[in-house]
Amino acid sequence: MNCMSSSIIVLLLLGLYGSAAARRDPTEDHLRLPSEASRFFDRVSGVDDDDDDDDDTSGTKWAILIAGSSGYWNYRHQADICHAYQILKKDGLKDENIIVFMYDDIALNEENPNPGVIINRPYGSDVYKGVPKDYTGEDVTVGNFFAVILGNRTALTGGSGKVVDSGPNDHIFIYYSDHGGPGVLGMPTNPYIYADDLIKVLKKKHASGTYKSLVFYLEACESGSIFEGLLPKGLNIYATTASNAEESSWGTYCPGEDDGPPPEYETCLGDLYSVAWMEDSDIRNPRTETLQQQYELVKSRTATGNSAYGSHVMQYGDTNLNSNHLSLYIGTNDNNTYVNENSLRPSTKAINQRDADLVHFWDKFRKAPEGSPRKVEAQKHFVEAMSHRVHIDDSVKLIGKLLFGIEKGPMVLNIVRPVGQPLVDDWGCLKTLVRTFETHCGSLSQYGMKHMRAFANICNAGIQKEQMDEASAQACFSIPSWPWSSLHKGFSA
Repeated sequence: MNCMSSSIIVLLLLGLYGSAAARRDPTEDHLRLPSEASRFFDRVSGVDDDDDDDDDTSGTKWAILIAGSSGYWNYRHQADICHAYQILKKDGLKDENIIVFMYDDIALNEENPNPGVIINRPYGSDVYKGVPKDYTGEDVTVGNFFAVILGNRTALTGGSGKVVDSGPNDHIFIYYSDHGGPGVLGMPTNPYIYADDLIKVLKKKHASGTYKSLVFYLEACESGSIFEGLLPKGLNIYATTASNAEESSWGTYCPGEDDGPPPEYETCLGDLYSVAWMEDSDIRNPRTETLQQQYELVKSRTATGNSAYGSHVMQYGDTNLNSNHLSLYIGTNDNNTYVNENSLRPSTKAINQRDADLVHFWDKFRKAPEGSPRKVEAQKHFVEAMSHRVHIDDSVKLIGKLLFGIEKGPMVLNIVRPVGQPLVDDWGCLKTLVRTFETHCGSLSQYGMKHMRAFANICNAGIQKEQMDEASAQACFSIPSWPWSSLHKGFSA
């Protein structure tokens, strides 16, 4: 792959991805994405019907909003977070109780056709205006995120210094939007968020007695794996996720969709699960809508009618909290009215989260004038992104064969544990093996997180660091130098 010229790669990619005439106008040039494969809808989520009293309004409402990515091709994550802020602000939460994490490289990005403005839906209003800049750029770190949850100012490194300084009667809302993988959530800085560390922090927060209830909305691929078999009942924590433990989540309002962005944007404006809960919150009265009602609506919209584009929205933790009204967490805007769920129509198409960068580069390449520097740049980024994918995929597959044999290797890497079991038995082993792989092969990056299950299965099979080190050294002779490399960004574990 390293020896193949860029021109040959582009010709191959054009042939592989360039046609979707069966679905689209044959005069248009579209990108057929690697992830447009068969989908399955065979898992169902149980719902706890127990009630919980949410009449106590004496506590303070706190919110943490975190976008875990950077780069214009990830526009949608910061757009999601900014939209969430506007909802909370409109519904009465004070800035002092809303803590925002975002890299803040979108609004004034040279690619943004409307500088200083971020939108979360086609021709939508500006959601960037007034958003607090609590933790931006290199201050968007796992350490700061955890310190904010725990109210630990001494553990902060940079940022505004705001933390969740909550008391025993308070209610906390956490919303995260970004890429993910089995057991892991991305960040614009390294390392990433690993599920066991997040659960430890939530348990520690509970042990401190500094909240009455906590709600966690999570947008990421395989986001169910963050809580599956890990989040116990009894912590007064209710979590919903955009997908189950083994499927992708989806971007929406993307180039090429019927309800796509204005043509000058060349990127997805939102994420399907996120847009579903926020557009619902925009128009419903949080005093009358419960968490369960919103969950059911979001679940229906995100599944997109069991089409090829959608995922299973899930519930975890103390699901009896879903009888609480949204006003307990996002505020009390009495101007909204309860509306029929049919007023929010499912999207007809969505983009796999992991393909959104390709959509951006392709749309940019397709629209740029022939021979222009912009077209050359878009081609370069597209080729680099695809080369990175091939390198990561091939390296992980080869390591599996080296460790377990040609026939058994693929089977071991793809094992999916039964529902209710965590991804891995030894999280320390998982982080060690990921770090070992990245030392020899380069960073997994936002795309490579999809292989986290493979590394977990290697751990579950009893492979030690020394064996992984030897296999990784054989699979990867050098670390590629493209922007996703650990040479530039460091290690995800």
